[in-house]
Amino acid sequence: MLTLSEVESLARAAHQGQTDKAGRPYAEHLQAVAEGVRARGGDAEQIAAAWLHDAVEDDALSETWLDEAALSDRTKAVVLAVTKRAGETPEAYAGRILATPGALLVKEADLAHNADPARLAVLDATTRARLTEKYARMRALLGLTARRDAST
Repeated sequence: MLTLSEVESLARAAHQGQTDKAGRPYAEHLQAVAEGVRARGGDAEQIAAAWLHDAVEDDALSETWLDEAALSDRTKAVVLAVTKRAGETPEAYAGRILATPGALLVKEADLAHNADPARLAVLDATTRARLTEKYARMRALLGLTARRDAST
């Protein structure tokens, strides 16, 4: 099995040269999601999935690679659960996440970083508003809104 350090190195290499919407190195997002999973009590399989959560969706790594990788079946399932598919409705996407053990925590950490006001602040107003609405809708579909509000 790949160690978390090896998974991190693979993810960083796979996303080398990619940037987020604000122009920051994409690996910063992966690291933030992995740290968010760890901070929320996630286990090593979920942290590995956090490092790889966008790899298939962004074509950084293939689904074949994932299938053949020395990762647990649970880690692979979480990565596939959080991988958006072309033409898929947000409801179907959320349903798959909710049906996959361990995936909700990874998506929660992903949404938390994506919706970070400091990250959104550097975007133009139209993009910021569109993404804020998109992330809030997904949090609601996943039942995360009440949890977040309850902790404030």
